[in-house]
Amino acid sequence: MNTATRPEISEMRPKISVIGVGGGGGNAINNMIAEGLQGTEFIVANTDAQALTMSKATRLIQLGAHVTEGLGAGSLPEVGHAAAVESIDEIMDHLAGTHMCFVTAGMGGGTGTGAAPVIAQAARNAGILTVAVVTKPFVFEGNRRMHAANEGIERLRESADTVIVIPNQNLFRIADAKTTFADA
Repeated sequence: MNTATRPEISEMRPKISVIGVGGGGGNAINNMIAEGLQGTEFIVANTDAQALTMSKATRLIQLGAHVTEGLGAGSLPEVGHAAAVESIDEIMDHLAGTHMCFVTAGMGGGTGTGAAPVIAQAARNAGILTVAVVTKPFVFEGNRRMHAANEGIERLRESADTVIVIPNQNLFRIADAKTTFADA
């Protein structure tokens, strides 16, 4: 009978971070936390300081404190981009040790559209497997917003390892007349 003790084997657990960018990304994080999703680090990054106070996440990043003074990106992707560039060191501090990063955002506005590609590129450059999961606006939100979303998605395709796009318009196929906008 072999009485030798078995050596300790350290279990390699990948660190997975989910970063919600902008209002849509922050809402997605709140929903994941409310559903009890486990095994991930939740981070919310937003230019809107007031929106950050509503987050259920414990790891918060105010993007572009100097660029936006906490007032949001005003639906301007270039402001969201500049805010992420300003805050990239803090973002990467939060992603330290991460093996896989999900970047989630609603595309078409300022922060998600402008900042998500910057964050995805920085994570990917750091050797983190990067997956972007983003939504496209409803058709009724207008051509300008849809055009901005499409441009942001193209920038994400250049920045992330994989991009998953969920058109909000498809929610009408699964919703009924009693479904609230928030539930959809």
